[in-house]
Amino acid sequence: MIDWVLLADLGTALGTTVLAIATFASTRSANRSARLAERALLEGMRPILLPSNWSDATQKVRFMEGKWLIVHGGRAALEIADEAVYLVLSVRNSGAGVAVLHGWHLPENPQAQLASTDEFHRLTRDIYVPTNDAGFCQVAIRDPESTDFQRAVEGARGAGFAVDVLYGDAEGSQRVVSRFFITRGPAGRTGDAGGGAESDAADGADSEWLLMVSRHWNLDLPNPRG
Repeated sequence: MIDWVLLADLGTALGTTVLAIATFASTRSANRSARLAERALLEGMRPILLPSNWSDATQKVRFMEGKWLIVHGGRAALEIADEAVYLVLSVRNSGAGVAVLHGWHLPENPQAQLASTDEFHRLTRDIYVPTNDAGFCQVAIRDPESTDFQRAVEGARGAGFAVDVLYGDAEGSQRVVSRFFITRGPAGRTGDAGGGAESDAADGADSEWLLMVSRHWNLDLPNPRG
C-alpha cells in the first residue's frame, strides 16, 4: 500500500532542497556581481602619484611662515636653512581618482622597509592632486636636532635621499605610500664648482633637484608586487 503521507513529506523535502540550492547559487552570483561592481567603483577612484612631466607648469608653493619655493615639472625644490628644511615635490596623479595627501616620512635609506603610518608626519593642510594633472607635496622640517633634518642634510650633500608620501582617495580609503627619491642634477653635483659646491649642496640654492619614484605600497589593498 502506498504511503501518500511519506511521499508528500519526501516531495516537500526535495523541493526545499532544490530551493535552497537555487537560493545559494543565486546569492553567490549576486555576491560575485557585487564584488565586481565594488572593484570597478574603487578602480574609478584610485589615485597613483608619479613625478610630474618636465613639460608640466612651474608651481610656486608657500609655507606657513611665508617662505616660497618654485618647483619645475618633473623636479623637486629644496632649501636648507639653519633652522628648517623646505622641500617641494612636483607630482602628477596618473590614477583614475583624486589623490588626497595625508603625510610624509623620511626613511633611513632608499632601501629601508616601509615605516608604520604612525611615524608619518601629518600635513598641516589638505592637498588634493586632480586625476591626470600635476600637483605638489610639500615637506617642512623645522627641528634642526631631528633625525629627519640630519637625513635631509646628509642626503643633499651626498647621493640624495628618499621621501615616502602617504595619500588616499577622496573617500579616505585606498591608502598608498609612494617612495620618491630626490637627487642633485648633473650640473650641481658636489665638486663640480670648486669650493662653493659643498655649500650649495648644504642649502640647495642654485641647484636642480631631480625627482624619481621607486616603490608603491598599498595599505588597504594587495600590493602591486604581490
